[in-house]
Amino acid sequence: MKKKSKKHLSACKKVDSNKKFTINDALKLAQESSYAKFDETVDLAFRLGVDPRHADQMIRGAVALPAGTGKKVRILVITSGEKIKQAEDAGADFVGGDDMIQKIQGGWLEFDRVIASPDMMGKLGRIGRVLGPRGLMPNPKLGTVTVDVVKAVKEQKSGKVEYRTEKTGIIHVPIGKKSFDVTKLRENFEVIVHAIVKAKPASAKGTYLKSLTVSTTMGPGIKIDTMEALNI
Repeated sequence: MKKKSKKHLSACKKVDSNKKFTINDALKLAQESSYAKFDETVDLAFRLGVDPRHADQMIRGAVALPAGTGKKVRILVITSGEKIKQAEDAGADFVGGDDMIQKIQGGWLEFDRVIASPDMMGKLGRIGRVLGPRGLMPNPKLGTVTVDVVKAVKEQKSGKVEYRTEKTGIIHVPIGKKSFDVTKLRENFEVIVHAIVKAKPASAKGTYLKSLTVSTTMGPGIKIDTMEALNI
């Protein structure tokens, strides 16, 4: 078992692990208990009453954060024809067609999101084994397979985040950076909570939102009052 650093132990002492905090208090405490020298990401962890082994209980989606993520996202658009120029003008970092597919086959992976137009999806099958395990494969449900590449690029650049349930029924999703004002973190928090609550499967039984925790990249987890979260 990895030994915890003195800084981490000191940060943990600031948090009562048995207490559930209000949303604002939890966000502030996450910032205060952060100790890394870099601008840490603030992350939410939802523990849901779902069984991801059943397809109808697998929750996956994407949502645009009003205050953004605070992170620069490198966008690759794989398309053809006039859409290449449209994607470039929209601010995509890398744009191309077959040339980009070949580049990825050669080991290039210097991007964070992939957007593709529908006409290129057949060709993307050649790099599915590369993109799939990394969560980079374009998906219509996430808005990354679309004829409107301009809109998709702008959404991704402005702070669109993806979320999906893990095998244990937990969803991790970022809501910003430690340096954000609490008001901005709260705005992003509410949008994410609304999206995940709305996505509750009809087949899910019992308590849906079992627990909700916020933390920074290196900081301790802070429990949030789920009843307050459900009533925002």
